[in-house]
Amino acid sequence: MTKAIYRTSYANYLKSRFGGRIQKITVDAKFTCPNRDGLKSTGGCTFCNNESFGTATKVRDLKISEQVLRGIEFAQKKYKNIKGYLAYFQSYSNTYAPLEQLKDIYEQALDVENVIGISVGTRPDCIDEEKIAYFEKLAIDNEVVIEYGLESMFDETLMRINRCHDYQCFLNAIEMTKNRGIKIGAHLIIGFPWETREQWVHTAKELSKLPIDYLKIHQLHIVKNTLMGNEYKVKPFPLLTKNEYIDAVAEFLCHLNPDIIIERLFASAPKEMTLSEYWPESISELNSQLEQRMKLHDFYQGILFLGQK
Repeated sequence: MTKAIYRTSYANYLKSRFGGRIQKITVDAKFTCPNRDGLKSTGGCTFCNNESFGTATKVRDLKISEQVLRGIEFAQKKYKNIKGYLAYFQSYSNTYAPLEQLKDIYEQALDVENVIGISVGTRPDCIDEEKIAYFEKLAIDNEVVIEYGLESMFDETLMRINRCHDYQCFLNAIEMTKNRGIKIGAHLIIGFPWETREQWVHTAKELSKLPIDYLKIHQLHIVKNTLMGNEYKVKPFPLLTKNEYIDAVAEFLCHLNPDIIIERLFASAPKEMTLSEYWPESISELNSQLEQRMKLHDFYQGILFLGQK
């Protein structure tokens, strides 16, 4: 890590590790979540509408292998010199099923030519030792990533957004997964209006202590057909502006262990689905604005974690 690099980039890391571009192919295995189907609650997370970010729902009636092949075909038209593919199980909780069912869907993806592994998005309360042992076996010959949705490390927030698990549950999942040959990812939202900059800095410091390989962060934006969206329409509450969010993320990264690979720092939703302020810039433009802000202040990921400033 050097001062010239404002964050540890996921794309660059994969390219360096595998010798070329690794493209994620999003698939939809028709899962749900325990806070949606009534096991723990209904309605899901109050901010969540998978239609605002999921691309695979358009092909979710296809077999997993067919979804992967279609995704590869699309990627090859868009990018050159792709070295391999990761099948990304994104929507909802992709370990929320019996192990035999999971084996079928994951192995369909891994059987497709040039698929080097799987990336599985899930909740920390949807994992157990039997499933981890299976992932550990897969990881001997494949790239295996489990992305745990945390969203916030504060139990008050987790309760308010209807996660139906606490921070300790996340820590337990990390403990179960570490040192098994499985890459560990985490998802975080910055911008819940009742949280503070000090809490986000504290989160960066706490996550820096954990064996996390990848981190996804995005702003809280309000989309239609969500419980939070319904609240916002009745009584709008303050959200971070684009500049405030960029400042918050810059400060967060300064405190974050530079060994943690940053996979995402912004998210977007279709304008027609967005209830809060719409940011028209592309993700690459927003990343560029963040980089310029960090360069202006001579910031980079881990500068305060490393005790150099």
